[in-house]
Amino acid sequence: MITAPLTGRGDDPPETPRAALAGGRVVDRLLLRLEWRVVRRLDGRMQGAYRTPRRGSGLDFAGLRPYVEGDDARHIDWNVTARLDEPHVREFIEDRELTAWLVLDRSASMVVGGPGRGKQDVLAELALILARLLGRNGNRVGALLYDAGTVRIVPPGTGRGHALRIGRELDRTPASRAAATTDLAAMLDAIASLARRRLVVVISDFIGTGEWQRPLIRLAHRNDVVVLRVVDGADDALPEAGLIVVEDAETGEQVLLDSADPWFRTRFRDGVEERDAELRTGMRRAKVPLHRVDTAGDLLQTLLAVVAETGRRRA
Repeated sequence: MITAPLTGRGDDPPETPRAALAGGRVVDRLLLRLEWRVVRRLDGRMQGAYRTPRRGSGLDFAGLRPYVEGDDARHIDWNVTARLDEPHVREFIEDRELTAWLVLDRSASMVVGGPGRGKQDVLAELALILARLLGRNGNRVGALLYDAGTVRIVPPGTGRGHALRIGRELDRTPASRAAATTDLAAMLDAIASLARRRLVVVISDFIGTGEWQRPLIRLAHRNDVVVLRVVDGADDALPEAGLIVVEDAETGEQVLLDSADPWFRTRFRDGVEERDAELRTGMRRAKVPLHRVDTAGDLLQTLLAVVAETGRRRA
């Protein structure tokens, strides 16, 4: 695995100041539009929405448990202790500043989609919205950009300027067309080495190779993990157009096939259903919520549904 610094692109030529300035203006305009259309609507719903599952000091009572050596004696519930004839301590929901990590899949399959509304465009919008929402009130947001084995890291920061930094990094890093499939396990292992007891939001189409289920379980064991799966109609549907050349976005391999062949269309549909079923099963085993974000859908309504479902899960 190669880790590239933010000051360069490895073998790629560096950006000219004019290109960097133009890219920064594009990202700034995009964030301004998203703030007006989406962020304002979501902000009130997400205030105070984050609560760690860890137990600690705080204001909200979480429950009782038997006293163990080293516990703070000030938390002993003397009424319960007298009733059960065994020392018990009160536990509370721990309130703390949030550090979140965004895992951003920049692989070649994320290029799929219509002009201006492909999966990589939706990923960029999601990254800006989440960085803006989560990076408030002293909270920090970092980003890990994964592209064909190359890892780029934006260290955690806060505020609007930091959201723009993440957006500019996405804008200047094109999705790779290298002849290598996305190693999903390596992507999850990369963030696991950075995040400890953090909120981790994985934004990916989950198209790739690697036994990703075990790394996801390990990641979820130490962090609060949410998966936003970005999908496009081209991922699941095959146009009935006779003989066509299909290219694998990840490997570049091209195949001539008859898209009207009933047998092939059935096999294709079965393959899509099998892939989706495996994904849902893996998420359930890891106890990680999976949310579908369609490139053709309304992003605001999708995120409102994600927030509502998250609230139900924590209730």
